[in-house]
Amino acid sequence: MKKALLIGVTLIALLIAGGTVLQAVRSLDETLNVAAPLRFKVPIGARFSRVAAELGREGIVAEPRVWVLYARWKGLASGIKAGEYEIEPGMTPRTLLEKMVSGQVLLHSFTIVDGWRVQDVFDAMRQDHDIVSTLPPRPTPDLMEKLGIAHSGNSGSDKVAPNAAPVSYEGQFLPETYKFPSGTSDIDLLRQAHAALTRVLDAAWAAHDPTLPVQNAYDLLIMASIVEKESGVPAELPKIAGLYWHRLKLGMRLQADPTLIYGLGDSYDGELHTVDLHTDGPYNTYTRLGLPPTPIALASAAVIDATARPETTDALFFVASAKGDGTHVFSATLEAHNAAVAEYVAHQRRKVQSR
Repeated sequence: MKKALLIGVTLIALLIAGGTVLQAVRSLDETLNVAAPLRFKVPIGARFSRVAAELGREGIVAEPRVWVLYARWKGLASGIKAGEYEIEPGMTPRTLLEKMVSGQVLLHSFTIVDGWRVQDVFDAMRQDHDIVSTLPPRPTPDLMEKLGIAHSGNSGSDKVAPNAAPVSYEGQFLPETYKFPSGTSDIDLLRQAHAALTRVLDAAWAAHDPTLPVQNAYDLLIMASIVEKESGVPAELPKIAGLYWHRLKLGMRLQADPTLIYGLGDSYDGELHTVDLHTDGPYNTYTRLGLPPTPIALASAAVIDATARPETTDALFFVASAKGDGTHVFSATLEAHNAAVAEYVAHQRRKVQSR
């Protein structure tokens, strides 16, 4: 009580010395001197008097001493939280203090795009100056161990199974926009994205169609990554997923170009050649039965859900539509598929000739 009284007396004396009491009190509700949103960092352990003095030197707060005494009088000076804050036009010393006490730190955004590879995520994180880089430029085989995930399970995406193989990092992060405070590291962001993937994949696995020829959630994720790369049209996703599951049920090879392209890696020149189709490898679904050994891309939540509960279809083939809108023509027979391919090729030729 005595301390609060002393602060109050000091505040009144300071206000009288500096002008009228009313004017000084009004300074707490006058807008701060910022013309555009401004970032300001409160260091860990910083005293409020230091924060006020710095904002006073920068001309943002007109009466920093009054602000400090007010904060002490209200018992708020020791309650400010460290972090990065955005000072916006129209804010007052009083509202800025409330923001710092409640810890409303500035949150940055980072978007993982549907269909990216993990290398794409690494490239984007290194270009984002709000993310602290701790990882090498390219993902290493022990990336998932650094995240605390060492094995893939037989059911949930994150459970350890006896003698399970090490988890591949590919496909292990959910495409989404993530919010994070300043000082967040790349590995912390990846942990957040993997946790999001785990929640989505576990929910999809729990609700998946039991007739699907799939052994575990990881296999479901692998198939979802293929579907992700095959179409950007949401309405088609369940049908494409159903088509690929149908092929597996019949013992057909998937013959998915995206898996082959992924396997070629940096040697892919933008075109698939006959030699590529016939060169065997773990990701060549033209030469090998079943799924590839790992996902080939980051699948979105919508694609994972569509893959878990696909459309029932007798279609076995599909090709890009001549409409040019990203849709496909689906066929149940090779004869109908060849006709659709011929129509597409003819359409492309007409486009070239009309230029």
